[in-house]
Amino acid sequence: MENVKAKEGQRILEKIKDRDYVYALAILGKERSSEEFAAEIDKLTTYGHSDIDFVIGGSLGLSPEVLKRADTQISFGRFTLPHQLMRLVLSEQVYRAFMINVGSPYHK
Repeated sequence: MENVKAKEGQRILEKIKDRDYVYALAILGKERSSEEFAAEIDKLTTYGHSDIDFVIGGSLGLSPEVLKRADTQISFGRFTLPHQLMRLVLSEQVYRAFMINVGSPYHK
């Protein structure tokens, strides 16, 4: 199993550029409210981080190398979700963050 996770980690790391800001979705990452996440994204973009990567691991989690490369680890809770569903949840939260940052009523 560790071999599978290591190979997946290597494939992930090959896609990440040196200047990218990387969020790793990890069970042990820090949980944030939508408002906290929006403020973080706003701060990153204000300070010139235009390339932000979100890394979702498989059911085995992310390799130690990917977690080490990540600038931040975030968690959406301790439960395991199918990869496609997590992509949907993450996409909605990124959209929500941008809507919060532009003052859209979408958030509430």
